[in-house]
Amino acid sequence: MTSDHQPDSRRVNSSVGFSVLQHTSNDPYCFVEFYEHRDAAAALAAMNGRKILGKEVKVNWATTPSSQKKDTSNHFHVFVGDLSPEITTEDIKSAFAPFGKISDARVVKDMATGKSKGYGFVSFYNKLDAENAIVHMGGQWLGGRQIRTNWATRKPPAPKSTQENNTKQLRFEDVVNQSSPKNCTVYCGGIASGLTDQLMRQTFSPFGQIMEIRVFPEKGYSFVRFSTHESAAHAIVSVNGTTIEGHVVKCYWGKESPDMTKNFQQVRTRLDIIRKT
Repeated sequence: MTSDHQPDSRRVNSSVGFSVLQHTSNDPYCFVEFYEHRDAAAALAAMNGRKILGKEVKVNWATTPSSQKKDTSNHFHVFVGDLSPEITTEDIKSAFAPFGKISDARVVKDMATGKSKGYGFVSFYNKLDAENAIVHMGGQWLGGRQIRTNWATRKPPAPKSTQENNTKQLRFEDVVNQSSPKNCTVYCGGIASGLTDQLMRQTFSPFGQIMEIRVFPEKGYSFVRFSTHESAAHAIVSVNGTTIEGHVVKCYWGKESPDMTKNFQQVRTRLDIIRKT
């Protein structure tokens, strides 16, 4: 080790490199970067809990400190959905680069597995560039799938008086387990004016296939039913607390009606009968 706070970076072989940071008051730690995700996953499984020089080491997926992230809150953000599992951040950045200068791009990954969640975001400095990207990239093939594009829903800055209450971001892992796996319905409320079926479809379509939308403009809320439980969970996490038509909305699980489930079972049964005949 050279000296405190100075990284000792080395290249072990063609597929991995590491950097060790030494602190006077804490145990040393390091970051190991692999070219292949499967190699990193195998290393994590093999090394976590193993004893090295008499000490048990802890190994986990590395995350980028928030202090290192650039402020793109005033930029123009594009949602990119239906990504193939193998698509990386560099892939979507390269695909959208022809439309203008990109300030940020990322494929959203599961923190536990390190695998892609099937969607990502691309941020542009210029609004027109983002608009062109949405129009021209929607339905284009990237990897083995046709991607979906739309404006990303961004959370507005919270008032200082409520800043502390609104800083906790919903986590997909928590939301997806808050309701039955059969529940695919999202409640979206707080839209006192301008609530329409089209507005809800535009807001929620980036998160998956929508089966049904019911709006109640006079009451300021709506229900959006997706084809899968996971799509509904992603929608709740992403849209809750965002601004729609000037109103900060609340999203959570809607109640799955037994009649609704029964009706769909009957429809599926009829379809099966038709197919068999």
